[in-house]
Amino acid sequence: MDQPSLFGEHPHLFEVGGGKIFNVATVPMRSPFRYPGGKTWLVPYIRQWLLSRQTRVKEFIEPFAGGGIVGLTAAFEGLADHVTMVELDDQVASVWRAILYGYGEQLANRIASFELSTESVKKVLDSPANSLLDQAFATILKNRVNRGGILAPGASLVKSGENGKGLSSRWYPETLKKRILDIAHISNRITFIEGDGMEVMRQNAHRKDASFFIDPPYTLAARRLYSQWKLDHEELFRTAEGLAGDFLMTYDNDELIRSLAATHELQIREVAMKNTHHARMTELLIGRDLCWLGAQ
Repeated sequence: MDQPSLFGEHPHLFEVGGGKIFNVATVPMRSPFRYPGGKTWLVPYIRQWLLSRQTRVKEFIEPFAGGGIVGLTAAFEGLADHVTMVELDDQVASVWRAILYGYGEQLANRIASFELSTESVKKVLDSPANSLLDQAFATILKNRVNRGGILAPGASLVKSGENGKGLSSRWYPETLKKRILDIAHISNRITFIEGDGMEVMRQNAHRKDASFFIDPPYTLAARRLYSQWKLDHEELFRTAEGLAGDFLMTYDNDELIRSLAATHELQIREVAMKNTHHARMTELLIGRDLCWLGAQ
């Protein structure tokens, strides 16, 4: 979650890692968010990880859900019997609560009927949210009109935007409506918890039938990108080490994280990514046993 995701909105981008090339255009765009640090690029690895297991995952737990693409993929593609998504940020949580607990259709229709302009956007964002639906709509709107999809305080509105379209450059009302309705349709497969992801990990630490995808706020840029960015990274590693079930963790390629992984005797693989501008970025995949990735 360390930088705005290019992949979620640009299907022509691809990533390279572990000797494999995955075209991100093959990954269905499930999330209504354009989330900083989104993990669309990781979906092929998630499929590989979960399908490599000898026993089916009963509960797939995503303690730092954010934009939720990984948990949504597991739910839509039946990669686990049930998915639990956890998010502490009240803005992000309002969207998941609305979609999964009975307000999905109202939210989708409100988005589809909204006439976007500078004035209408400012009116919504400057008004208090008097209901869950109000908060969810304002969050989606802010996510779509802020630069990089950033929801943290101080984020600014898009100016020129994509192809000079300004605020409307990432506002796709019919697409968003469909995504929200699709998620609402499978809401029985997903439990959402607004709360502390590490506490949920502790509560489920005894479960051998649960698998955890851990994508915390990263060490380098989290303060700029997220409202809920503070995290005890050492405690997260201790908590992960105590899980009876399998887990996969993603992190920025940072010496602190490498040191923590070594201390807790976890395996690390670098995942290299390239975009069409040939910018190279690396992240870390961390787990007890990464043999399912194959040789690098």
